[in-house]
Amino acid sequence: MIFVFIALAAIWGLGALFKVPASRSWVLTAVVLVAVLLAHALLPPDNPIPQLFGGSFAGWATAVGVLLVIAGYSRGVRALRSRSTPVEPTQDGPFTDTELGRYARHIVLREIGGPGQKALKDAKVLVIGAGGLGSPTLLYLAAAGVGTIGVIDDDTVDNSNLQRQVIHADTRIGTPKVFSAEAAMVAQNPYVAVRPYNRRLTEEIAEDLFADYDLILEGSDNFETRYLVNRVAAKLGKPVVGAALTQWEGQISVWDPAKGAPCYECIFPEAPAPGLAPSCAEAGVVGPLPGVLGSMMAVEAVKLISGAGEPLRGRMMIYDALYADTRSIKLKRRADCPACGGAHGLDVSTGGA
Repeated sequence: MIFVFIALAAIWGLGALFKVPASRSWVLTAVVLVAVLLAHALLPPDNPIPQLFGGSFAGWATAVGVLLVIAGYSRGVRALRSRSTPVEPTQDGPFTDTELGRYARHIVLREIGGPGQKALKDAKVLVIGAGGLGSPTLLYLAAAGVGTIGVIDDDTVDNSNLQRQVIHADTRIGTPKVFSAEAAMVAQNPYVAVRPYNRRLTEEIAEDLFADYDLILEGSDNFETRYLVNRVAAKLGKPVVGAALTQWEGQISVWDPAKGAPCYECIFPEAPAPGLAPSCAEAGVVGPLPGVLGSMMAVEAVKLISGAGEPLRGRMMIYDALYADTRSIKLKRRADCPACGGAHGLDVSTGGA
């Protein structure tokens, strides 16, 4: 019997030493045990071979049977585990434990708290443009836990974008910006839903698209889109967080005529003549500036959704990065504004403060 145990120990010991697959060690073990059983079954008891193995046929047969039962049970358990679907722990509230830990710094803020974070999770926000302003805005909206984030843009990632459009990466050059942004946002926070629209915003789709969202963030780089966003949002009563920038300076406001504030067209009745407001490609822009304004847009969105603080309704904040100067100016509605004048049954005779 000792000889058999020595043989089995050698099989498994050498197998572990030389990293032999366990399946082969089991095969050799079976060969040894079968040889022992055959020796006891076919040879007389006084033969030296059965005596070398020790024991009896009945004893070895019982041992082999026990091993087969144990091996079969183990294999069956592994098979059941491989076919089973992990059960997620039940969730009593709107957040998982991971989300509670992720948003803890919001939840302890008196102005946001649990209800404000729940409002963020339930909110649907549409971002126009996935470029300089859209990049930080989208990342911070995802990080803040805004439940559904739409992004519309028809451009692709270009090498020249990477100086300021921080949501994109060198490896995604040539990728549609909305899909590049989606990848970065989901990687940052898998608990948000991202809706990428790889197309240009047009008159034909704007109203239906906006109707499905609570808040619009406008970060485009052309006046045609800005006026379109403003007109449709004012018609639907949707607030718009709008920002624009060039070179070293940027501006941001909340256009919300449904709450008595002016809309974009109240303040800028007409687009400037060509050449008076050159694009970033023509005039240049310092790289971190979109990050500053885009982060401000995300902050305004969080405030509007959670009800915290005082959003920039009826005010415009202007940031001059070159001289580190920030100033705020009051804005008023125009009763004759073609986009929002008299809209939503509001009295605009005194203008909006």
